[in-house]
Amino acid sequence: MGPMNDGPFDRRAVQLHRTAAARGGEADFLFCDVAGRLADRLDDITRHYPVALELGARHGAFGRAIARKRKTDFLIEADLSPAFARHLAVDEESLPFAPSSLDAVISNLALHWVNDLVGTLIQVRMALRPDGLLLAALLGGETLVELRHVLAESEIAVTGGLSPRLSPMVDVRDAGALLQRAGFALPVVDTDRITVTYPDAFALMRDLKAMGESNALSDRPRTFSRKDVFLHAASLYQDRHADHEARIPATFDIIYMTAWAPHTSQQQPLTPGSGNISLTQVLEDP
Repeated sequence: MGPMNDGPFDRRAVQLHRTAAARGGEADFLFCDVAGRLADRLDDITRHYPVALELGARHGAFGRAIARKRKTDFLIEADLSPAFARHLAVDEESLPFAPSSLDAVISNLALHWVNDLVGTLIQVRMALRPDGLLLAALLGGETLVELRHVLAESEIAVTGGLSPRLSPMVDVRDAGALLQRAGFALPVVDTDRITVTYPDAFALMRDLKAMGESNALSDRPRTFSRKDVFLHAASLYQDRHADHEARIPATFDIIYMTAWAPHTSQQQPLTPGSGNISLTQVLEDP
């Protein structure tokens, strides 16, 4: 059975886009970069994870990055697309893992296409053993902000309307709350920004297609968009953002989420009123 559709994203389209990207493989630079950063973060945690799962394995960049670090005995490399999945084709919205069967779950730029992120995080937490690790990177709300603005402005100017093109993405301010809602302990969220330059907007859009990151909104237009909209957008992009070498920047906003399945050994917040020092002992008399 293929992925189910119940939300803003057409999961079948996401799967098809990733399958098409698997046949190419020439635009994996962003995923390789973030895979290396995830591996470094895992290396900073002084633990060993006998069985780990990677969601969004693509061509195996994360597996290669940790191969010599001996952080895990077995990494299950899974992906929504069977063409990418080395070990297992997995729909992130319906995980097939038994409770408490995994020591770590890592996700490399896959969860921003999930319709119910809290639901997926709950499934991840249940699949983790107590004190198991979640380490995930996903695209945040400022991703491709330049392209989003010029496309929206151009479509309004040329057609007088606006088609669904902008994917809803997690804001860094909300990511920690999502982890808490999913039942994780000790959540930590931070961001990184990767800027890539292109000769023009069309080169950027070709790369996005090759990455498998094309528009997969459920209510996206099903007909070809007008060429003059893209020409106008490319002109705006060049005029507003080109550098001295006439190259345009594309911003990728990366949100990193680190959290743990609850365990009694973890540091617990104090119960309100349990402190040994009263406020009057801290404040000076006026």
